[in-house]
Amino acid sequence: MSVMPPRPVERVIQDIVREEWGRILASLTKSFGDMQLAEDCLQDAMIIAMEHWQKVIPDVPAAWLITTARRKAIDRLRRDQNFVAKSKEIAYITQLEQEEAMQHKDAPTISDERLQMIFTCCHPALDEKARIALTLRTLGGLTTDEIAAAFLDKPKTMAQRLVRAKNKIKVAGIPYQVPERDMLPERLGSVLKVIYLIFNEGYSARAGASLMRISLSNEAIRLARIMTKLMPEIPEISGLLSLMLITDARRYARVDASGNYVPLEHQDRGKWDKLQIEEGIDLIKKTLPRGAVGPYQLQAAISGIHAESKSWVETDWSQIAALYRILNSVQPSPIVEMNFAVALSYADSVTAGLAKLDAIGKTGVLDNYQPFFAARADMYSRAGMNARAALDFDRAINLSQNDLERVFLMTKARKVAGQ
Repeated sequence: MSVMPPRPVERVIQDIVREEWGRILASLTKSFGDMQLAEDCLQDAMIIAMEHWQKVIPDVPAAWLITTARRKAIDRLRRDQNFVAKSKEIAYITQLEQEEAMQHKDAPTISDERLQMIFTCCHPALDEKARIALTLRTLGGLTTDEIAAAFLDKPKTMAQRLVRAKNKIKVAGIPYQVPERDMLPERLGSVLKVIYLIFNEGYSARAGASLMRISLSNEAIRLARIMTKLMPEIPEISGLLSLMLITDARRYARVDASGNYVPLEHQDRGKWDKLQIEEGIDLIKKTLPRGAVGPYQLQAAISGIHAESKSWVETDWSQIAALYRILNSVQPSPIVEMNFAVALSYADSVTAGLAKLDAIGKTGVLDNYQPFFAARADMYSRAGMNARAALDFDRAINLSQNDLERVFLMTKARKVAGQ
């Protein structure tokens, strides 16, 4: 035991929540078979720790929390009206605690069930927003208030969403396990999509006064690192981590000294995080030769070309267009086609890019997608078709909910109108 902690207990607990919450909660959920009971008992253990650790902090705080949470679970189950029905659960938890105490008498360890936890949180039976919220709560340790603020929801609404998701897992008997190999591709895709959605919400906030919510971007990268460590044999996980690292490396160049949004073509590349870019590019170079290339690896490769280009003008647009073409064959999407059209407008001609965008526009599939109208307005402007550009800028402004993006688009619209 360490006498007189070198840092305040509050800080120790904050660090544990940040670094160990997901692992502890996953271990408890595995023991209890009930995510809500596990979280409630872990919260109880945290409250007890605030008092007990004021003078003496355990050598392995996480193990102490697990032991305390298990005892709280036994107390709760004994107080349950269905005590007799719960007696087997109490016996199991008690036996588990005794066995682990004997096995790890000298050096307590915590089994790592985060992989099972993340597949449970991202089960297809849950709606997309519930998957995101539950992943942030259980794996990331974010509070309900923090998650609600990130998605501009009321805390009460988010709390209800989390409770419903946990109840659905319990009632539907969603298994707490990694899927069988034949189900893994589909289920892993759901997990990676959730992590990427979390990242995108942090990197380009859909609404509000801030362009970025850095805590969410950081959390997504941390979750991808966990996944890479737990499943190192799957290249697409490394591809997602690479994509997020390279993209996130530009965060400090996306806003100027006055707080205005700066698009990629005008960013000061000296402000990009070179170490983070190097890590991302190194990851993708190691990943690409390892087998079938997935959409995240292809997007990471595209981001890598942008990151290694000395300037917007010197970007290898032909290579980017070729990669988008491959990406669209691997994962067909109107948004991928839109990005291919933008790359084509630089690699070939504005006319070629516009023809592609106009064809997408006629389908109506992106009628409510702000980046489509912003991209087409920019192309119309470059082609000297200012009247059409003005109309599309207006549409993009009306579709944008982010204040900084709206100001940026309005500035471009005024410039086109002036021409």
